[in-house]
Amino acid sequence: MARKLENARRWFELVPPEGVPIRFEVAGIAARFGAQLLDILITVVVMVSVILLLAVLPFTIEPLVTSLAAILMLVIRAPYYILTELFWNGQTVGKRATGLRVLGADGRGLTTHAVVARNLMKEVEIFMPGTMLIVSGSLGTVWNLILLVWIAIVLIIPLTNSKRQRLGDLIANTYVTCRPKAVLLPDLSTSTPRIEFDFAPAQLEHYGSFELQTLESLLRSRSETRRSDLRRRDSLVQVAAQIRYKIGFEEPVPDGRAHEFLHAFYTAQRAFLEQKRMFGDVRDDKHHRDGD
Repeated sequence: MARKLENARRWFELVPPEGVPIRFEVAGIAARFGAQLLDILITVVVMVSVILLLAVLPFTIEPLVTSLAAILMLVIRAPYYILTELFWNGQTVGKRATGLRVLGADGRGLTTHAVVARNLMKEVEIFMPGTMLIVSGSLGTVWNLILLVWIAIVLIIPLTNSKRQRLGDLIANTYVTCRPKAVLLPDLSTSTPRIEFDFAPAQLEHYGSFELQTLESLLRSRSETRRSDLRRRDSLVQVAAQIRYKIGFEEPVPDGRAHEFLHAFYTAQRAFLEQKRMFGDVRDDKHHRDGD
């Protein structure tokens, strides 16, 4: 049974600028549906609150309630999805509750363009056609059928897509993934008594626990053959170069000291993250923002 469940899960691999492939689990349809329901509930509550507020004002809104509700949902919903995914690094309230996150396909984090594109397409895919079906009874049978067929098509696309991307994800080049849990193994830094590389606090602001765990896996890896040992050395050199570029480390690091540099960076980064965690600043990955 466990093997069947594992086979039913879908995975994809991203290669971020650091050069170490990272494997992510594609979010399931049920989890995405649950996140969507919670987000819709939040926007509906806000919309109802606004209508109730307008109802206490000295003018009648009863004849316009249906149209007003449709307009308010559009005005509230689109900014809600866009702003939350921008400021929470690919997460809405619903996605946070269900452990999901939107990622850019290039592994570099979400851009504003991608977030706006995928969420405006969500309006075109589902919300606007659904609203038209609900609030307008004068469209006629033909148009109602067209809208139903359109909604059915856009719902089927994620089911037939290997990475469960809807139209908005395909256009924005994004994926919805299960948020990985970063669990660090026992402190690797205790095996290195001598550290000759110094890192400023600003140079340790770029990464989180997930990237540290990935680096730890690379440092712990073993080579069984001479060929694999050469590949591992090349990987260490490439990763060291990427990290140096990312954090602005200007001191030259010879290829022969790449492992030593990465070990020193791992030690400093781990201590930095643990200190941040003591003050409630939990940094799960490199896409964190201050105050997130």
